[in-house]
Amino acid sequence: MLSDITIGQYFPGTSPLHRLDPRMKLILTIVYIVAIFLAHSATAFALVTAVTIILAAASRIPLKIILKGMKPLIFIIVFTAVINIFWYKGDTLLVDFAFIHIYLEGIIYAFFMVLRITCLVVGTSVILTYTTSPIALTDGLEQLLAPLKRIHLPVHEFAMMMTIALRFIPTLIEETDKIMNAQKARGADFTSGSLIQRAKALIPVLIPLFVSAFRRADDLAVAMECRCYRGGDGRTRMNILRYRFSDIAALALGAAFCACIVLFNIFLPVIGI
Repeated sequence: MLSDITIGQYFPGTSPLHRLDPRMKLILTIVYIVAIFLAHSATAFALVTAVTIILAAASRIPLKIILKGMKPLIFIIVFTAVINIFWYKGDTLLVDFAFIHIYLEGIIYAFFMVLRITCLVVGTSVILTYTTSPIALTDGLEQLLAPLKRIHLPVHEFAMMMTIALRFIPTLIEETDKIMNAQKARGADFTSGSLIQRAKALIPVLIPLFVSAFRRADDLAVAMECRCYRGGDGRTRMNILRYRFSDIAALALGAAFCACIVLFNIFLPVIGI
């Protein structure tokens, strides 16, 4: 299961999404998230789903990798669906047994929530993390937040910290997998027993994981000091970020996407929630 987590991983490529400016990809990610939460009708969700499929195809990331990244979220998706089915009230009662009351509106709402979570994870992944290298992400985030330097906020340090944290997610997941396999070889059991027993079984995993994380952090700090790293003051860049026509076109498409979501909610409110 841990090897299926692809959050934070970068897959090199030459797709249109790979070639976009990282600053624009950060902006488009925000626009995409806003558009998803603006969707409140079946037509709007159909548009969101279609755009997500187009983004996944445009990124040229294999479908197997995208679906593999969704596997760790299956429990959250199923739990969300069950909660909405049993707790959402409506007008059309389908099941009325003891304390169990299931409405048609609850099933529809649960379906839309599952669709929203799925599109949110897939879309933001293919726009940002799958198609943007950590270095490009750092540069883009720092330049977008550059106006905050006027109020003496450590923008460069913040961008570097966020990118390093994102970069080391796959590394820590891999380290956790290795530790768990080593513990299993010594007779540890992480799958049987009650929830409390399985949580206690993870304690021998957490201790070496924290030790390894602190060791990696110390090695990284030493490596940065050996290279005379002193933050953003006077730092030059090998690649200068410049907006191109494709970036402006992508922003225009993102704005049109948001506008269409709002219009679909107003004029085509088919099965609204």
